[in-house]
Amino acid sequence: MTLDLAHYPLLALADTPEQLRELPQDKLKQVAKELRQYLLTSVSQSSGHFASGLGTVELTVALHYVYNTPFDRLIWDVGHQAYPHKILTGRRDRMPTIRQKNGLHPFPWPNESEYDTFAVGHSSTSISAAVGMAVAAEKEALGRKVVAVIGDGAMTAGMAFEALNHGGDIDKDMLVILNDNEMSISENVGALNSHLARLLTGNFFNSIRDGGKKLLSSVPPIKEFASRAEEHIKGMVVPGTIFEELGFNYIGPIDGHDVNGVVDTLKNMRNIKGAQILHVVTKKGKGYELAEKDPIKFHAVPKFNPSADGLPKAAPSDPTFSNIFGRWLCDMAQQDPNLMAVTPAMREGSGMVEFSQKFPEQYFDVAIAEQHAVTFAAGLAKEGQNAVVAIYSTFLQRAYDQLIHDVALQNLPVLFAIDRAGLVGADGPTHQGAYDIPFLRCIPNMVIMTPADENECRQMLYTGHKLNKPAAVRYPRGSGTGVKPDNSMQALEIGKSRTIRQGEKVAILNFGVLLPYAEKAAEVLNATVIDMRFVKPLDTEAVTNVAKDHELLITLEDGATTGGAGGAVAEYLLSTVHTSRLLQIGLPDEFIMQGTQTEMYAEIGMDDAGIIAKAQAFLAQ
Repeated sequence: MTLDLAHYPLLALADTPEQLRELPQDKLKQVAKELRQYLLTSVSQSSGHFASGLGTVELTVALHYVYNTPFDRLIWDVGHQAYPHKILTGRRDRMPTIRQKNGLHPFPWPNESEYDTFAVGHSSTSISAAVGMAVAAEKEALGRKVVAVIGDGAMTAGMAFEALNHGGDIDKDMLVILNDNEMSISENVGALNSHLARLLTGNFFNSIRDGGKKLLSSVPPIKEFASRAEEHIKGMVVPGTIFEELGFNYIGPIDGHDVNGVVDTLKNMRNIKGAQILHVVTKKGKGYELAEKDPIKFHAVPKFNPSADGLPKAAPSDPTFSNIFGRWLCDMAQQDPNLMAVTPAMREGSGMVEFSQKFPEQYFDVAIAEQHAVTFAAGLAKEGQNAVVAIYSTFLQRAYDQLIHDVALQNLPVLFAIDRAGLVGADGPTHQGAYDIPFLRCIPNMVIMTPADENECRQMLYTGHKLNKPAAVRYPRGSGTGVKPDNSMQALEIGKSRTIRQGEKVAILNFGVLLPYAEKAAEVLNATVIDMRFVKPLDTEAVTNVAKDHELLITLEDGATTGGAGGAVAEYLLSTVHTSRLLQIGLPDEFIMQGTQTEMYAEIGMDDAGIIAKAQAFLAQ
């Protein structure tokens, strides 16, 4: 798919920021208009993240116009909002490949472009990285500027405030742009505030402010009075007191869709010394009415027709594992008034919309604050509430200390419903849920369950909920295997597997949703297949039994083999007397790039063909 650049005459002249900066400023409004249309057309034909990028078009144009990127460092937070950045930095013609195997990375990725200064996928990392880069820039003394763009959703994470606290304290030259795409302060944006922002960033105001500070520095009482007077005046017209207290000079809010206004303000701010914050207000989905009205629905989209009434209806499919969790959560809450469900801003992705509507008093969205989510759940559990934390595998990594120190150490009954475990597909290496089994398996008091299908997932959630200790149920992104869940709920026997197929010589010990691949491979290999169900505690009796009369044991898991479920089997076998050999199949010791789950399973050799090939090669040794 290629897009006809004849429809984008100015955008065609701005394939790189260097070319963009050659255009006169009065052409930027048209550049932004063409960029927004190009983004709309491109994503509608290829799928991808959508609404966030529409909201940052003018801001992206202004940043690359004013700053000398890539020499000046531009750091994006999260990355959903960086599609316009990719288009303007030499990757315009490759946009149709984004999030696809061997295509453009879904988020900023330094190996892909020198304009991507920092790899990002999780939120709230940009300010910390910018502080580090600002320190390095001062040491270099080459005049390099550093700018971080953070969305206000990412400002809910403690890490962002830790970085602000440090950055304001050391007061290095850097700019943090708060991209506020919520409507709570929209009434504050207008001509007055935009004029004020330009005034406060202008040379006249800053020369007076800096000169006044130097003049009054030797008179502490007057200096204190002047400082408080400035703070009071600014506090009356801008909501920036908290940032000022953290040591940042706050400017804004300004209209983030007035490209010339943003350019003028950035030009003024570019040479101001010290730590600065510019507050811009944008609208998610800007320029496409349907996305403006429902930015959550249009956050990430499949291929669609922009001229139609909305996104295409998805073809009927089996329920996703997230749906299974959401249904179980509602059913469980009807039985258990003490059930308390917690999510770090993943209500839609984790399948919790219905639960949040039916049981609002038992539902807690703590925003993008994974550490707080886990310790908050620990507090609930300590006081007799039955806490369930719905969290993506890759986000649970961010709360590892809390998981150990606040939950497991105290042996508190918190259930972790770990979504997006294993390969996630198009979101690539920042979101692959590869490491939860290794990092959970070494923690005392943890029970770790790996459902092979939808019904096992439901029953394991119930099992974990009824345990009086920490438990985790990990399940993948996407649809299940077509097994209809049993409406009843029964607790499984802890640490007990089930035999699926009896064979000879080879036994496949399956952990999780790769069971269909194991069963297909077993038909060719005439192998025994065991659905292990539990990584911890491991069914050592089953392992002992198959080790007695099988030449080769194969462990299969949708996770890292280093320290994974296969490692648990290997450790047990080393402590016993046996003659069988062990082959561990799972994710290799490398970061897995984007691509569909099916494509990546085949490439890594985790599908049935890969299992067969590896087993036969191993047996032939």
